Amino acid sequence: MPGNREIGEGSSFVVSRGVVALFALACGAAVANVYFSQPLLVTMGHDLAMSPALVGSVVTLTHVGYGLGLFFLVPLGDVADRRRLIVGQLLLLVGALAVVAAAPTAAVLLAGMAATGLLAVVTQTLVAFAASLAPPAGRGRVVGLVTSGVVIGILLARTASGLMADLAGWRSVYLASAALTASLALVLHRVLPHHSDAPPTTLRYGQLLRSTVALFAREPLLRLRALFGLLIFAAFSTLWSSVALPLSEAPYFWSHSAIGALGLIGAAGALAATVAGRLNDRGLSRRTTGIALALLSASWLPLAFTRSSLWALVVGVILLDLAVQAVHVTNQTLIYALHPEAGSRLIGGYMVFYSIGSATGAIAATSLYTVAGWGAVCALGAAFSCLGLALWAFTRHSAPVPAG
Repeated sequence: MPGNREIGEGSSFVVSRGVVALFALACGAAVANVYFSQPLLVTMGHDLAMSPALVGSVVTLTHVGYGLGLFFLVPLGDVADRRRLIVGQLLLLVGALAVVAAAPTAAVLLAGMAATGLLAVVTQTLVAFAASLAPPAGRGRVVGLVTSGVVIGILLARTASGLMADLAGWRSVYLASAALTASLALVLHRVLPHHSDAPPTTLRYGQLLRSTVALFAREPLLRLRALFGLLIFAAFSTLWSSVALPLSEAPYFWSHSAIGALGLIGAAGALAATVAGRLNDRGLSRRTTGIALALLSASWLPLAFTRSSLWALVVGVILLDLAVQAVHVTNQTLIYALHPEAGSRLIGGYMVFYSIGSATGAIAATSLYTVAGWGAVCALGAAFSCLGLALWAFTRHSAPVPAG
């Protein structure tokens, strides 16, 4: 993309600001598909005559599909032409979104959502590709910028899906996403290089999957950062999978659009992603992690007052999103530096724990809200957050940090 100021370059491909922006846009558009359903669950349930338990499984199955894709699809980025892999997954994602949009029954909807989650992991292939193209000294900044696209995609997913559902029905959300995904596939096919500058890996598929497990056995920093990822995204999902429930009841009775717009308040998380990337380039990963986890734990105090104060909700959402994205960018930057030639396996393996945390938070929060109310949900989120802070406190002096 000519005319853009360069961020960095490999020997054969220039990573301009325009290219990084394209990576960020594609990441945001892909990951949004995992979150579109959250403001739409009640409407989906009414339309397809689904029980409350079955409605909750929409989110769960999407995350299960995402987790499977992280383990079985993302590692392919270390052995395949990443451009072809990305474009191919995006085109398959278009098909899955079309199935969801046209679903005549709950069973077809759930199958389509699981396939959508499975293929939305193209986001992580894009993150690994961007990291491989960035110069080591600026890798944190590039990962932060691309991750800011992921953050914005997650937040705009709720806003856009709520608004479109009010205007044209919930199916229009997935039709629009299919059209955008197809367009991005064409653009990325033209812009991305055929391969990164990393040396090719000659592992067969079975060896590739086993090597992902071996990396966890061999690298204590990867295990630690994966646990941080599980806990912060369990807390993140605890809030975002359940906050629509109290807001749709007295005293608020918010519409889909209003609930979706709440995600815009968390846009500060995108700022945290870029700042955290720069702090990691300066060697401040441990301090950044500790401060972010303290903010995450503190965020649940104002969130507990959601029913009586919208301002408390706003403050809590901002703190939570800032904290989660700061830790997430720090995690990805540190683990990629362990073995850049295995970047897809490292990030894919790490994100499996993200998916486990997200699914755990979603199931636990929605179930707990039914039997114990919003206060219990906040206590659950605080427990996940404080566990993360305690883990950091016990490991901050002993945890290794990769060179460079």
